[in-house]
Formats: sequence, structure tokens, C-alpha cells
Amino acid sequence: MKVILLKDVKGQGKKDQIIDVSDGYATNFLIKKGLAVVETKRSKEVLNNEIQKRNEEEEQKVKKLTEIMNQLKNIKLEFVVKTGKDDKVFGVVTNKQISDEFKKMGYSIDKKCIKMDHVIDSLGCHEVLIELHKRVIFPIVVVLKK
Repeated sequence: MKVILLKDVKGQGKKDQIIDVSDGYATNFLIKKGLAVVETKRSKEVLNNEIQKRNEEEEQKVKKLTEIMNQLKNIKLEFVVKTGKDDKVFGVVTNKQISDEFKKMGYSIDKKCIKMDHVIDSLGCHEVLIELHKRVIFPIVVVLKK
């Protein structure tokens, strides 16, 4: 029996995938637990409509995030830090501090979206990647000053 998976099923397939399973497994487990529906002409139409709707929503989200990227990609964030002997910085600048700086500017960027490949613990310019979406990634410059 062919069924359309409504959720990921370990060992069988991913959500929205059409798989062929035994009749007993389909009716007694997958359909009974709400993990799948029988593949029919109507269920295929519903599946295609849902996939198309999700793709359109994804495109809208990417478009909106691209606009935010265009506003932020040329920004330099400056942090005034305390230094000790030989201009060694006390502490480090974290992704939380960078996120808080964006909030002050009116942008809500989660600290998990800020990817740092090294610790920012020295004076000067440092490049940090902002990943708003898997298709919207851009660098910004973080400057540490005395």
C-alpha cells in the first residue's frame, strides 16, 4: 500500500515522502498513529499544494531577510573595551554582546545567528558572519577600541 508520510518515521522516510509499505503496517501503525495517510489522487493534490505553499512562504522569508542583510552588511560595530598592559583586552566580545548591539539599533538578531570563527579578544577589526537563514549569510565588521 502506498502512503504519504505526515511526519518523519525512523527507518521508513521523511515527512511528505510517498512510500510503499505492507497493508497491515500502514493501517495498524502508520495511519492509526497519524503518521501517514493513504495515497490517493486527492491526497497527492493536497500534498503538492502544501509543498507549494511552504516554498512560497520560504521565498517570502528569504526575501525579507535579504532586505535586512542589505541594511546591515556594511555596518561596523564598535566596542570600547578596557585594556591593560601592552594593550591586552580584559575579557572578550561575545555573540550576546553583538546581538545586544543590534537590538539597540532596532534589529532583533538572535545570538545563535552570529557565527564567530575565533574569539574576539584583541584590539582592531574582526570579521563575524551573520547567518539569518541558510541562504542569507553575510559578514560584518566588529571593531575593538580603547
